[in-house]
Amino acid sequence: MARWCYRHRLVVLLMWVGTVFGVGFAGSAAGTDYANVFSLPDTDSKRAYDLMDRAFPERAGDVDTVVWKVDDGSVRDASVRSRIEPALERIGRMDGVGEVTGPYGEAGAAGGGAGVSRDGTIAYAQVTFTEQANSVPKELIDDVIEAARDAERDGLQVELGGQAIARAQEATQGTSEAVGVLAAAVVLFLAFGSLFAMLLPIVVAIAGVGTGMMATALLSHTTNIPDVAPLLGSLIGLGVGIDYALFIVTRHRRGILRGMKPEDAAVTALNTSGRAVLFAGGTVCIALAGMLVMNLRFLDGVVIATSLTVVLSVLAAVTLLPALLGLLGPRVLSRRQRRRLAAAGPEPEVTSGLAARWSAYVERRPRSTAVLALVVMLVLAVPVLSIRLGTSDQGNHRDTTTTRQAYDLLAEGFGPGFNGPLQVVVEGTDAKGLVARIEATPGVAQVAAVPPANGVTVIQVVPTTSPQDERTDRLIDRLRDDVIPASGTEAHVGGVTAVSKDFASVTGDRLPYFIATIIALGFLLLMVAFRSLVVPLTAALMNLVAAAASFGVLVAIFQWGWGTELLGVGKEGPIAAFLPVIMLSLLFGLSMDYQVFLVSRMHEEWVHTKDNARAVRVGLAETSRVINCAALIMICVFSAFVLSGELEAAMAGIGLAAAVALDAFILRTALVPAAMHLLGKANWWLPAGLEKRLPHLAVEPKEEPATVEPATGSEGGGPASVIHGFIRTADGEPVGDADVTLLTRGGRRLDRVTSLADGSYIVAVPAPGTYLLAATSPAHTSRARQVDVGEAPLVYDVELAGVAEGEVDAVS
Repeated sequence: MARWCYRHRLVVLLMWVGTVFGVGFAGSAAGTDYANVFSLPDTDSKRAYDLMDRAFPERAGDVDTVVWKVDDGSVRDASVRSRIEPALERIGRMDGVGEVTGPYGEAGAAGGGAGVSRDGTIAYAQVTFTEQANSVPKELIDDVIEAARDAERDGLQVELGGQAIARAQEATQGTSEAVGVLAAAVVLFLAFGSLFAMLLPIVVAIAGVGTGMMATALLSHTTNIPDVAPLLGSLIGLGVGIDYALFIVTRHRRGILRGMKPEDAAVTALNTSGRAVLFAGGTVCIALAGMLVMNLRFLDGVVIATSLTVVLSVLAAVTLLPALLGLLGPRVLSRRQRRRLAAAGPEPEVTSGLAARWSAYVERRPRSTAVLALVVMLVLAVPVLSIRLGTSDQGNHRDTTTTRQAYDLLAEGFGPGFNGPLQVVVEGTDAKGLVARIEATPGVAQVAAVPPANGVTVIQVVPTTSPQDERTDRLIDRLRDDVIPASGTEAHVGGVTAVSKDFASVTGDRLPYFIATIIALGFLLLMVAFRSLVVPLTAALMNLVAAAASFGVLVAIFQWGWGTELLGVGKEGPIAAFLPVIMLSLLFGLSMDYQVFLVSRMHEEWVHTKDNARAVRVGLAETSRVINCAALIMICVFSAFVLSGELEAAMAGIGLAAAVALDAFILRTALVPAAMHLLGKANWWLPAGLEKRLPHLAVEPKEEPATVEPATGSEGGGPASVIHGFIRTADGEPVGDADVTLLTRGGRRLDRVTSLADGSYIVAVPAPGTYLLAATSPAHTSRARQVDVGEAPLVYDVELAGVAEGEVDAVS
C-alpha cells in the first residue's frame, strides 16, 4: 500500500483534499447538535428527571439570567427601573426569546418583590429561550447581551449568566489548536532542520483532525455527543497525529541518509514505523473504547469523537504521508544533509552526544537514578490523595467574564446555594409534611413547593452552601437517606447539582474496575510483544505511578488553586468527573507507544547479544531523542488548550501535558532503564510453558537475511560470499573484541562478529550487492562505510580512531 500511495501520489492527494473539503462542507451546512447528557441509569437524579419530564414536558428552552446591582439606593428606584425595564422589554421582543420574567410589573408584584435581594441592591430577571442553549443562534445571544449591557451606567452593574450566554464567551474556535500547531512546528524544525520535513507531520495531522472534527459534527445529529467531545478529539488527534507522522518521517529520512532511494526509504519506513503506528493507534482506540465499560452515556460521545479522530489520523499517516513523501523526494532532507550525502556517501546514524552520555550515566548509577526519579514521582503524586471529583460551573469561570460576575452577584444577593437549587420531585400532590421536614433540615436556606402538575409535585430547595461545596453533597445524602424516608413520601432529589454529584459518584465507584481493565490489557499486549513477564509488570507499575503523579499535578493546580490565576483558567474547584477516565485512556495508549518504541530496540539488542546492560544502554541511547521530541510536541499541543476558554479543556490539556512530560522525561528516560539495569537478565524471563502458548505478535516485520539490495538494482540473487580484513588504529595497532556488523542499505542486520586479538574479522554475505559495514569498539569511535560486494570475497580493512576524553560512543 505504501508503494502504491507513493507512486500514485496525485490520486491520493486529490482523494484526501476531496474528503476534507467534502466532509467540511457537509459539516458546515448541517451545523452541530451537541448534547450534554449527564443522566445516569439507576440513580436517584435520573428518576427525578423522568418525573419532571412527565410533569412539565413543555419546559424545553434554555433559561438564562440577567442580574443587576446598584451601588447606592435600591433596584426598585425609578432611575434604575427606567433603564432596566426597557432593556428587558427589548429582549422579550426578540425572535427566539419565549419569555422574560423579572421583579418588576405584575410578575414581580405577585411575588411580593421576588427576584430582589433582601437589601434591595441586587435583582435578576430570567430569559427563557425557545431552544436549548446549543441551538440558540449566536447572533441572538449577542443581541441579548448588547441590550442588557446598554442599560449600564455609573453605579449600575449589569451581568448575564446561563448556558447560552456562556457560549458567547468561548474563545474563537481553533485558537488553541493554532497555537499548539505553531509550537509543534518550531520543535519539528529544530529537530529536522528542514522546512519541508517540518510541514509533513503538521499537514498530515491537520488533515486527520479536520476530517474527524467535521465528521463528529455530522454524527452529533444522530447520537448524543457532548460539546466538549470535539475539543478533546482535536486535542488528542493533533498530539498523536503529529507524533505518528514524526516517527515515520524520521525513519524515512534515516533510510535516505543510509543510501536508499526515496521510494524504497518510504516503503521501508511505512513497513516498519508504519506498522508501529498502526499498533499504537489501535492501542489508543482500545484504551478509549475501554471507557464504554463505565456505562456512562456522557462518555459514549467522547469515545466516538476521540476514537474517530485517532483512526483518521492513523489513516492519514499511512496513506497521505507516503504520497507527500513522493512529492518531496530527497527534499525531505535539509540542504546541508543533501550536500553531505552527495559528497561523503551514505552513513548510518551513529548515536552520540547528550543521549549517549545520559544512557551511559544511567548504566553506571542505576540505583541512585531510580531512587531519585521515584521520589520525584511520589512527591508529585501526594495531592492525589485529596482528589475530589465533580463538575465545574460558571462559578469556576474567569473573574473577568460576565457569567462569573453574574454568578457571584446572585450568590451575594440570594446566598451561595441559589446558583444550584435542588429539586425534590414527589410522586403525588401531598407534599406538605415533606416540605416541613426539609425546612427544618440543617443546610437548607429556602424551600418552595411548585403547584402540582400531572400528579407530580416539585419542591425547590436552595442550600446554604454553593453547588460545589462538600456540605451540599452531604445535604443531598441527608435528604435521600434520612429526611425523605422519614416522611413516608415517595420522592427523589434531582437538579443539576444532584446530577453532577451522582455522575461523580458513579464514575468514582467504577474507576478502579476501569483502571484494572486497561492495566491488564497493557500487561497482556506487552507480554506477547516482548516474551517477558517482568517488562510488562514494570510497565504496568510505571503507568500507575505516572497516572498518580499527573493527577497530583492536576489537583494542585485546579483543585487547590496553585497557579490558576497565573494560567488564567478561572477559580479552583473539583476535578471534572469524566477527566480521569479520558486521561487514563490516553495515558495508557501513549505509554504503550513509548514503551514499545523504547523496549523493542532493547529487545532487539538482547536477542542478538544476550547482554542486558548493553541492550538497555543501546536502546535508551538510540530512542530517547525521538521519544523526547515526540513528547515535547505533545506537551506543546496539549498545553495550548489552556487558551480554549473551556475549564474542562484546560484541565485536560494541563493534565495530559503533565502526564506526557513525566512519562517521557522521567519514567522512560530514567526510571524504566534504571530499573531494567537493576533487574538484569530477569527482564527477559518467561516460563517455557507460557512461551509455547503465547501467540506471536510482531510490531515490525521480521528480517529476512536472504533479501538484499543488489548493486545492479536487479531482483536476482547470487552466490554467497564474505567480507574479511583487519580492524586497526591509525597507528596500525590491531583492535580486538571490536563488533563488526553487516547491514543492508535499509539498515537491516545480516551478520555480526567480533574481531580477534590480531584485529581480523570475517562476515558472511548472502549475495552480491551493496551493503553497510559498521565497526564499533568501546575505546574507539564507531565507523561505517558502504561496500560493494561481487561474487568473489572482498578484502576490506577498517581504521578506527580513539574516543576523545569526555566523549561516549553509545553504540559501542
